[in-house]
Amino acid sequence: MNIRKMCGVSIVTLALVGVIAFAQQGPAQEKKVHHMEHDAMMQECAKACSDCQRECDLCTTHCAHLMAEGKKEHLSCLMNCQDCATCCVSCSQICARGGPHSALMAECCAKSCDQCAKACEAFPDDKELKACAAECRKCEKSCKMIVKHMASK
Repeated sequence: MNIRKMCGVSIVTLALVGVIAFAQQGPAQEKKVHHMEHDAMMQECAKACSDCQRECDLCTTHCAHLMAEGKKEHLSCLMNCQDCATCCVSCSQICARGGPHSALMAECCAKSCDQCAKACEAFPDDKELKACAAECRKCEKSCKMIVKHMASK
């Protein structure tokens, strides 16, 4: 009789453990799906920032050459491109790892990209500056999406 009671208690205990494990599994899967969506957005932003950083570095060199030719009006553009590239590097790194300051960095990066794009757009006939402005606008949009996404959490 003792064996029957022990077996009964064991079966009930196992059933209870199974129910608890199953109940915990549901929300964990939902969180994982949400995390995957969040992670994909962060990786997209990281890539956009990395692409923008490279374009801004190219544009910095281009502006330096123009300044060497005596076109001093490109100094502001050069400085904006340098700052934007630096900001984009940091934002790319932080978003790539899903860091806790991702939204803060994305907000800063979006503002930096906007200023850089405006500086480059001041020279509409220059194809290198036009390409930089376009890349900055893409990055700005991606960063704004991260800020909006993180604010809704």
